[in-house]
Amino acid sequence: MRLMPILFTAFTLATSPLWAEGTTDITELRNDVCSHCHGAEGEASSRMYPRLAAQNRDYIEKQLRNFRDGTRESDIMNGMAENLSDAQITALAQYYSAQPGLKHRVRSSKQALEAVGYYIYHEGNEYTKIPPCADCHGEFAAGDASLPRLAGQHRYYVVEQLMAFEDRSRTNDSAIMHSVAKNLTELEINAVALYVSGLVEE
Repeated sequence: MRLMPILFTAFTLATSPLWAEGTTDITELRNDVCSHCHGAEGEASSRMYPRLAAQNRDYIEKQLRNFRDGTRESDIMNGMAENLSDAQITALAQYYSAQPGLKHRVRSSKQALEAVGYYIYHEGNEYTKIPPCADCHGEFAAGDASLPRLAGQHRYYVVEQLMAFEDRSRTNDSAIMHSVAKNLTELEINAVALYVSGLVEE
């Protein structure tokens, strides 16, 4: 099922003169390619793609540079980023980091799983040596220059990234995530992902 978005992206890149010309006009950059998957304002309605709205600027820049040089592998993003200039990467990071984050609440039917996620995120699991996620990502999952904002992120995307850290198919970021993800159970992964996806800024 992943073939269609890959083919669509390849077609878009092939017919995208603005991308190759090195423009740093954010409207052109956004509309030319990014918005097809991530949305015009980074809201990414499809769970296949991460929400970029309110993501940390330095983190976005690092990921785009890693996609560009192949440090982080992705069937779609490696091709998307390979022709981006440093100036374009900076412009995109500044734009998406300035967009408002999505605010929504978890449905009550998932409160039990959310409670597990809350506990793991804020307290960790002393029996399996899992530190609280909040120690690094912050009480409200806002992250910082080197760590991603998790608040409001797609649940499915968070699960996917934790699994990628666990099986080491993603190796471009903090080594601590490999040991943390390795010790998380499937239930804990889903619980944490559910919890952070429903965080609301007060």
